[in-house]
Amino acid sequence: MSRVTLAQWQMLAAVVDHGGFARAAEAIHKSPSTLNHAVHKLEELLGVQMLEPVGRQVRLTEAGELLLRRARQLIESAAALEDVAGRLSEGLEAEVVLAVDQVFPSDALARALDEFSDTYPYVRVQLHETVLNGGIEMLYDGSADLVISGLSPQGFLGEPLVTVRFVAVAHPEHALHRLERSLDLRDLVQYRQLVVRDSALRQSMDAGWLKAEQRWTVSHLETSIDMVERSLGFAWLPETRIQDALAAGRLKPLALSAGGLREIPVQLIYRDRDRAGPATRAMAETLIRKVSDNISGDCSILSKE
Repeated sequence: MSRVTLAQWQMLAAVVDHGGFARAAEAIHKSPSTLNHAVHKLEELLGVQMLEPVGRQVRLTEAGELLLRRARQLIESAAALEDVAGRLSEGLEAEVVLAVDQVFPSDALARALDEFSDTYPYVRVQLHETVLNGGIEMLYDGSADLVISGLSPQGFLGEPLVTVRFVAVAHPEHALHRLERSLDLRDLVQYRQLVVRDSALRQSMDAGWLKAEQRWTVSHLETSIDMVERSLGFAWLPETRIQDALAAGRLKPLALSAGGLREIPVQLIYRDRDRAGPATRAMAETLIRKVSDNISGDCSILSKE
């Protein structure tokens, strides 16, 4: 058992922060004698002088400065613990599990998580980056509180978030671009296609055009983008993830006569909206707001162009 109490450290900190016993007593509603007794008891228990007189005031000794610096960590941790306990008693979840399809705009996701953590700093977030049925499988398993997906799961109602546009692209020097003519699907068959693997473990599926004789399947969207930029194949990629590469000329849309663009409506789905706690609801509201801000920003950029 500790020989000293948290209250003694708190009173020492108050004396130091307020420049003396009288001011500290007034600030924390204790008598000066109570503070004086607490500090002297602390010094007695530890065998270390914490304060030394300087005129009519007191200041920390070198040893006191070192010990109080460490003690402030305990004081802050105790305050944080009380805050968490208070939030839990109000029904606040300790953790929110979020499954987000990799096609969802990364900027909107990052901004939403940042804002959420400012409001709920002690709520842990588990983020699962999924593909196709991966998020839906977590929804059916009950292992995700919120799912963002381009698929519509049976038995659940989703809220529309954003429509993601996929563009068929390749490196500007890719052989398909060197044909210098309108392309059709028969041209694509002859070249390597890059696709992203469904992250579901039990109900995986293939989606999109998959008729290329050569095909590489990867596990993450960023890997696919990187390989297309290296001219290792072509792919349909979400426009929100490749805007910079298109603007910089690292990627170029394929001149397909049809099918070069696809639009996928993405929705937000609660595991159980009625039983969702305040943190889960706040996360959902923040995601909706940030993706809306992201769309508005993209529109204003386009209008300036």
